Amino acid sequence: MVLADRREPWRGLLVPTSLDVHTALLRELPDLCGHPVLRKWLYLPEASARFTEAAQEILQRILKGDTRIGVEPRLPRFPRRRRQ
Repeated sequence: MVLADRREPWRGLLVPTSLDVHTALLRELPDLCGHPVLRKWLYLPEASARFTEAAQEILQRILKGDTRIGVEPRLPRFPRRRRQ
């Protein structure tokens, strides 16, 4: 998760997920929405009336091991060695 304090849409809680779990998480956590720039991430705007409660719910899911939250980073690509 990333807690950001810039201008919208970078003011709130950014939650990394895979696109295939968005529907289920949005149904269970209606305060979340899709992030307009980072399409794979969900977003809890700081302006949400239930920001604190919703952030706590998300954190509890992470602590309980909800595998739908979080993504594996891609392995770095190293340049191929040229044969000499």
